[in-house]
Amino acid sequence: MLTELTKSRVYFAGICSLIVTVGVARFSYSLLLPIMQDSTGLTESGGGWLATTNFMGYMLGVLIAASLHNLNHKYSLHRIYLILSVVTSAAMVLTTDVATWAVLRFIAGVCASGGLIIASGLILKWLVKNNHRAELGIHFTGAGLSIIVTSLLVEAMLAMSADWQQQWLALAVMAVIIAIPAWLWMPHPSTEGQAGVTAKDNPPGKAFTSMMMLAYFCAGYGYVVSSTFIVDIVEGIEGLQGQGGFAFILVGLAATPAALVWDRIARNVGYLKALLAAYILQAIGIVLPAINDSLFMVILSALLFGGTFIACVSLVLTMAGKFYPSNPAKFMGTMTLAYGCAQIIAPVCTGYLAEAFGNYDLGLYLSAAVMMTGTLFLFGLLRIEKNAEKQKNLRTSSNISVH
Repeated sequence: MLTELTKSRVYFAGICSLIVTVGVARFSYSLLLPIMQDSTGLTESGGGWLATTNFMGYMLGVLIAASLHNLNHKYSLHRIYLILSVVTSAAMVLTTDVATWAVLRFIAGVCASGGLIIASGLILKWLVKNNHRAELGIHFTGAGLSIIVTSLLVEAMLAMSADWQQQWLALAVMAVIIAIPAWLWMPHPSTEGQAGVTAKDNPPGKAFTSMMMLAYFCAGYGYVVSSTFIVDIVEGIEGLQGQGGFAFILVGLAATPAALVWDRIARNVGYLKALLAAYILQAIGIVLPAINDSLFMVILSALLFGGTFIACVSLVLTMAGKFYPSNPAKFMGTMTLAYGCAQIIAPVCTGYLAEAFGNYDLGLYLSAAVMMTGTLFLFGLLRIEKNAEKQKNLRTSSNISVH
């Protein structure tokens, strides 16, 4: 009973960590982008550059997490990131200078790695040590909840005619409150496991790792275009003005149970096949608003995107735990660097395309095409996995015949 209570607290700490470091420090910018453009004269390309600096910060955060081998240092760094997520959000109100905003978004991006990489690694390690199933589905419900919570707060503040500065301050205050459980209940690395479990690593080959990085790069590109610009895309559609926040809430509602659902799918069909299905559905969700901008298609797009983007992250990071149970952050860091590279490139490209053509359609088509390219790499991974299984069966049968 006590173990289950502890497990619930650990998961809740992870969820709260994601709401603060990803929801407030990352997703809230997507919500406030149209408001900031209307009030401060921020351009589409300027908005794209701010998103890119955020992801450049995220990349640095990943590099820091991957280079740190002392789990106690990671634990302390996670706490620092909780504080900085609040500070960088509140500081957005102090200026309208794009260069200063870029610095703040960069630091906030570093913080986002705290919830996605450091907290994920600490929780996965704790689960393995305590004989629990090494899956991150429950933890990653926090990503969807972070979208819902920030969206509802922004909508509530808009109903009170709050300006963009009041919005950022409200988000910072909310982050302070939600950071408390993340601060108190994130499992410390020194926490004793029940049975002293020693896990054996089962690392993939170089070819598998390289192709997985390429596939995950494609997922990063597809994710960042829609997550950054979806509110602005919806606000720009004739007849749907004012519905951008609603679309973002739908993304969050679909994302909240998605990681749990895809965990179950992966158990039945395998992680790579589950990823393949998620990639295809996400590509469809991305391109729908460019094909047809009706309210129904926008809703379907939001649901498909929300229901798949977090699955790609959760499934890959769970695979990291299966390959390297002794140190999941090793594979997590490698994969997230690939994911992060795409997130640096995509917002700027999409922002410039939107300015040049007057809409986001071409950016969405390009994003969907990159996602479909990722499916080709996944097919290659399935082939590698199948060949490895054949080799294993051959070795097993030859050993049996020898004996």
